[in-house]
Amino acid sequence: MIHHVLLACPPGSEAASRAFYVGLLGMTEKPKPPPLAARGGCWFTGYDAELHLGVEADFRPARKAHPALLRPDLDDLAARLAAAGHPVTWGDDEVPGMRRFHTHDPHGNRLEFLAPIAG
Repeated sequence: MIHHVLLACPPGSEAASRAFYVGLLGMTEKPKPPPLAARGGCWFTGYDAELHLGVEADFRPARKAHPALLRPDLDDLAARLAAAGHPVTWGDDEVPGMRRFHTHDPHGNRLEFLAPIAG
């Protein structure tokens, strides 16, 4: 079992991270321990996943590598993301038994969202 996934973010981007991960994705911000909070970044939890956003001075977004998160509200989430300016790209049937799409967070990191096909 994985404890968390770390994604990088640029310095000073915590507000944009919170708006996306809490505001759009509906995750909850988890307080960082004080020694780690001094480094910047944010931690989020929800939907049986924990994502950490860590500050990198020479930040480059993850364009290929990505977390894949299970979401029961796949269609609603895709519509919310697209309406907020985060286009979604739906996948085909490459992953048997799953519907899925990719999008990017406000820093350009790739994210995948999946839901099992009913039936």
